[in-house]
Amino acid sequence: MDILDLNKAQATQQNEQEVEDKEKESKEPVVLEDLSALAWLELEEFSRLSGLPKERILELVNLGKIKSKISHNKLLIDASSGTNALIKKVENSLISMDMNGRSLEPVFVEKTINTILNLHDKVIGAKDETISAFKNENMFLKDALISMQEVYEEDKKTIDLLCDELNQAREEIEFMKRKYRLMWGKVADMSSVNKK
Repeated sequence: MDILDLNKAQATQQNEQEVEDKEKESKEPVVLEDLSALAWLELEEFSRLSGLPKERILELVNLGKIKSKISHNKLLIDASSGTNALIKKVENSLISMDMNGRSLEPVFVEKTINTILNLHDKVIGAKDETISAFKNENMFLKDALISMQEVYEEDKKTIDLLCDELNQAREEIEFMKRKYRLMWGKVADMSSVNKK
């Protein structure tokens, strides 16, 4: 196996962090629901991915270092908090090994990195699913809004048509009133002429 160049990995990580920071500054804040809502793993799957025994995971849950919840009678572990707990554990192990003067074995480092990458992939997958769900919801809302707009336009045309008909009916009524007055005015004039 190849020995990892830690300096290169740290430099790459710093560059990625700088790019993320620039992207955060350039974008307006977007309020989304908690993306970690879809990043829950079952205890067995988390144990398999992290390489930790179930007892140790339960111990970390009891200590509050890993978030968990029970859903459908299954213990679910939050992948992001689990990743953070593993990173801290590995960090502490690396520091203690370094202080004892022992060298780190490349296999240990590689397994640790693979575990972290696997958990990271799960979190990214959950994030992508959430984004996809938001896009689908937005498309649904957009279609509903367009449909409502079409109904509004049709109702507006109907109201305009009814207003025109109402105005025509008013004009006809006014015409009939004038005709009626004119007719009765002539009758009144004729009766006054006949009386004379």
